[in-house]
Amino acid sequence: MPDVEQRHTFCRICEASCGIVAGVQDQRVVSIAPIREHHGTLGFACMKGLHQHKMYDSPDRLRYPLKRVGDGFERVSWDQALREIGGKLRQLRGVSPHSIGMYVGTAAGFSILHPIFAEGFMQGIGSRNIFSSSTQDCANRFAAATEMYGFPFCQPFVDLDHVECMLVVGTNPVVSKWTFLQVAHPVKRLKQVRARGGRIIVIDPRYTETAKVAGEHLYIRPNADVFFFLSFLQEVFARGSYDAATVQRHCSGLEALRAAVQEWTPEKTAAVTGIAPQALRDLVATYCAANGAAIVTGTGLGMGQDGTLAQWLAECIGAVTGNLDRRGGTLVGEGIFDFAGYAKKNGMFRREARSRVGGFRELNGGFPGGILADEILTPGREQIKSLFVTGGNPLLTMANAGRLRQALQQLELLVVTDIYLNETASLAHYVLPATSPLQRPDLPFIFPLFLGMQSIPYLAATEAVVPPEAEQRDEASIYTDLATASGVDLFGSRGLQRGLRALRAINRLRHPRAQPGLPQRFILDQILRRSGNGSFKQLLRHPEGLPRPQVQPGSFLGKRLTTEDGLVHLAPADFIAATADLDGRLREHLAAAEQGTLRLISKRAHSTHNSWTQNIEELTNGEANQTNYVYIHPSDGSRLGLAEGDIADIHSATASIRLPVKWLEELMPGTVSVPHGWGHQAARGLSVASSLAGANVNILASDGAASVEPLSGMSHLSGIPVRVQAAAGPVNRGSWSGL
Repeated sequence: MPDVEQRHTFCRICEASCGIVAGVQDQRVVSIAPIREHHGTLGFACMKGLHQHKMYDSPDRLRYPLKRVGDGFERVSWDQALREIGGKLRQLRGVSPHSIGMYVGTAAGFSILHPIFAEGFMQGIGSRNIFSSSTQDCANRFAAATEMYGFPFCQPFVDLDHVECMLVVGTNPVVSKWTFLQVAHPVKRLKQVRARGGRIIVIDPRYTETAKVAGEHLYIRPNADVFFFLSFLQEVFARGSYDAATVQRHCSGLEALRAAVQEWTPEKTAAVTGIAPQALRDLVATYCAANGAAIVTGTGLGMGQDGTLAQWLAECIGAVTGNLDRRGGTLVGEGIFDFAGYAKKNGMFRREARSRVGGFRELNGGFPGGILADEILTPGREQIKSLFVTGGNPLLTMANAGRLRQALQQLELLVVTDIYLNETASLAHYVLPATSPLQRPDLPFIFPLFLGMQSIPYLAATEAVVPPEAEQRDEASIYTDLATASGVDLFGSRGLQRGLRALRAINRLRHPRAQPGLPQRFILDQILRRSGNGSFKQLLRHPEGLPRPQVQPGSFLGKRLTTEDGLVHLAPADFIAATADLDGRLREHLAAAEQGTLRLISKRAHSTHNSWTQNIEELTNGEANQTNYVYIHPSDGSRLGLAEGDIADIHSATASIRLPVKWLEELMPGTVSVPHGWGHQAARGLSVASSLAGANVNILASDGAASVEPLSGMSHLSGIPVRVQAAAGPVNRGSWSGL
């Protein structure tokens, strides 16, 4: 047997991007371990990262292009797949380029070239119809940043090394790592904050794993974050604890903001949040007294009913108290070049397109995923007839997937690029086999590379750890070839398209036995060289990460803002106007609470990540990992006549699912929780995941223009009102699924 060769790389499952070393034998990864001396990730890697090679080396991996024939799939050549897809696109584009759409999933974001080339392909097609997973978990942040700072990716993050008071709202970094910040080994970093005397206070409907590390926790009812922040900011103004000098110098809209929150006293919101007025006032006093304070938010907040307003208010609190761009407060990172300035100069992320259905504005280059089914089902010249799905599985992740399934089945052309025949790919007309992260050279994904969202700044590069198998291709090459087959040019640039085709031809001459594609390493090298960051080869000499300077307090305000007047806009007109509707929302919440309505939230687990990792047998073995559960507080369970282990039906206004019951005393009464990412029974190519029980909780959420949050296009996936009861009718204990 050949020796096991150790090859350094980094994980691309989540934002932490942990440094790992892969053991390679016979061109297969046989082991993964953390790089103990890694500068940025501190010798840490989670169990998902350590088992990821089992996902990429699965017998279920796609290795050849597939074409639907009848109710099954047949292997076809790349030439045939590209020719037939291109021919159909030419036909549809002749009617309207907007009849061609694309859904970009989370996995696309963890490769530097994948999202760039996917966007370039759609620009070449001339279609505005791009939809992304961001409107399921983070578009609220993009909307707030666009209005306040002028650029969607200006995302302030906590100065973890110096913060004295950190409020953690709607996120659980101990399990999910972090949101919009690269933080490996979160438990260690949080303990370091406490060890130097800092306070961490978690505000969440559940006493989470992070709360247990933090040591301080306040329960808050689901969907009440916006009311909590309204009263928090009202108390800041009532105390006179705002930084008048900083606000006057760097912000606009202070008086409009003050007027919008002045009636939202802690007494007014206590019943809806569950936080006593004095407890909130004590919290504000602690925050304002700290020499550096920050509010950390996440997807639990963003997926709520008013996630955009809540995020905006959290940002405003940081700005008016002088904690934005401050040591120990929040900082705005700097990437390998001034991406925000470059984007402003070139008009990026500033298109004024509106969706055909609902008239939603384009945000971060895309439209709400919650209206995708409508765009497919609603007749008209620009009705979507063809859809590309890249790096995502919308039938598992989007709201009301039952209706989306009907829409996808109506398409004239559905093309999925993926590593598996997942639920969405199982409906496709063509499935194109992509490389895995371990099969391609790479740089860190866009947020740390271009935007510097790192708690410990560093640069890293990786070669492909193992080569592609059979006919797998990287997405950059796939979209270049699709552009050629469709008779269009990436980004609408004929010169670029010709140059890329020439590079592809040269690469094929140099590597005649390899699967044809672009010279990815050369392209990555050019990104580094043209941004003044050396070469790819030089960066490979630093497998433990090449340290970069820490972002400095005072480097953002008055210097890198991209609003037209260079000020932080505290009172965007649409946001201020939306606060007028919150009195009605408050009454709705109070009435629902009086009626005993349960609110549904999600719950992450150490062993799973979204819908990706259920096909790894080592992460789903054992009885506890064979299904997801509906977690209920024992007092609610007793009131509902349920016992732990019973099977329950969970009903929303949209759909119903059936799951076994587990008690969870850490939940706030009136709240139930169901982990997401389960329910793979309809997938044709996930042999492990499809054999598990479990239900897709997102089918309980509503889609459509009336259900989408108008400021950011976010779907409402957390805090959904539900009814839970003992399962009605016969129970099949081998599989829990949608009813």
